[in-house]
Amino acid sequence: MLMHHLTIQQISTAQPAIAQAPGLHVAIISDGNGRWATSRGLPRSAGHRAGAESARRVIQAAPRLGIHTLTLFALSSANWKRPAAEVNAILRLLHEYLFTETTHCIDEGVRLSLIGRRDRLPATLRQAIADSEAATAKGTRLHLRLAVDYSAREAIYHAACRFYKVTELSPESFSNVLAEVHRGGSTEVDLLIRTGGEQRLSDFLLWECAFAEFVFLQKRWPDFTAADLEAAVREFGQRERTRGALPDAIAG
Repeated sequence: MLMHHLTIQQISTAQPAIAQAPGLHVAIISDGNGRWATSRGLPRSAGHRAGAESARRVIQAAPRLGIHTLTLFALSSANWKRPAAEVNAILRLLHEYLFTETTHCIDEGVRLSLIGRRDRLPATLRQAIADSEAATAKGTRLHLRLAVDYSAREAIYHAACRFYKVTELSPESFSNVLAEVHRGGSTEVDLLIRTGGEQRLSDFLLWECAFAEFVFLQKRWPDFTAADLEAAVREFGQRERTRGALPDAIAG
């Protein structure tokens, strides 16, 4: 099987708007915050704050690009290995986002969910997450999923531990169990974007990315714009997605 991973350059916003059918699931590994800050002589926490502003831009732009589900990788389970001050800064930013943006999410029809472990998060943050999820549960314009203390391997493992109780053994039923583990649901990813120059999944949505298209960007996350998201969606629309079958042009 040939894997086609393409790095793209920013496409001018002067181009026509994308005529994209709704329903895309776009997942983003928002990498490069710390390096962005360090290159400017700033503390790494400043990079994470700038990254939060990038997230706001992307969330606002997503629905008009036909994106129905947007999953952002906010904190990996592996990130606990980083200095406590940096991890705490990320968690504070998340708490701040929930506090300031939940009402805006309700107004904009955005449903917010968190996927990942919650037991290692501060109790006040766990409560804020639960409150925001409940308050935005009726949103239908965009499902925003934040992956926090998230490990795809761990999620798959816990789903497998539950799966033996399921009477219908099928990939679909396993996906349903995985969705329960995630709490925020589990749907196949159409487009995976990673900023920061690295070209790996880093234990992110391994099951859901089985047939995803990948776009890797050198640009670091704080510099990522709505135009970059549009360019990635446009590139996705030009890909021929065969899912292992022959392309229509050949099969015909």
